[in-house]
Amino acid sequence: MSERGALRARLDLLAREVAKFGAVGAVGLLVNIAVFNLLRHTTDLQVVRASVLATFVAILCNYVGFRYWTYRDRDKTGRTRELTLFLLFSAAGAVIENGVLYLATYGFDWNSPVQSNVFKILGIGIATLFRFWSYRTWVFKALPAEIRPVEAPPAETRSAETPPTEEAARSAERFLEQRRPAETVEPDPVRG
Repeated sequence: MSERGALRARLDLLAREVAKFGAVGAVGLLVNIAVFNLLRHTTDLQVVRASVLATFVAILCNYVGFRYWTYRDRDKTGRTRELTLFLLFSAAGAVIENGVLYLATYGFDWNSPVQSNVFKILGIGIATLFRFWSYRTWVFKALPAEIRPVEAPPAETRSAETPPTEEAARSAERFLEQRRPAETVEPDPVRG
């Protein structure tokens, strides 16, 4: 593949990733705004506290969408690490998002329902840029190229000497090779 073709393929993959991230984010946005307005109008919570609660409900919703749709092909071996980093970067995004609302509400006294929603959405937009970068860079790490699941080529382009099961076995062997320790250490015999 030419350098130009490789760049085009990478840009296409990035565009698909951004579209999926945006779709999950749009659902999260709707959840966030709905919970925020529900809390704001049915409870006596202060604006920023209602916003923080709404943000964390949306974060939980987004994790499911990101893990099982947007980044379903990414490494799944370290779920505890992944969830910890997701929550850490989500919390940082929540600080960005709610910091904008806090500044508007308490810094400029813009506290009407319309103003609160406008600054909530502005904060979400700024935090989304941070979240996209951090999730794709640190949380949902891409598998190395040599162990990514490979789709079998169409039957008419497959060579007769390499059946699909053999290709899958080779791919699995390469994956296992990378997961094995470099050397094994024999334990010392027990002395008696």
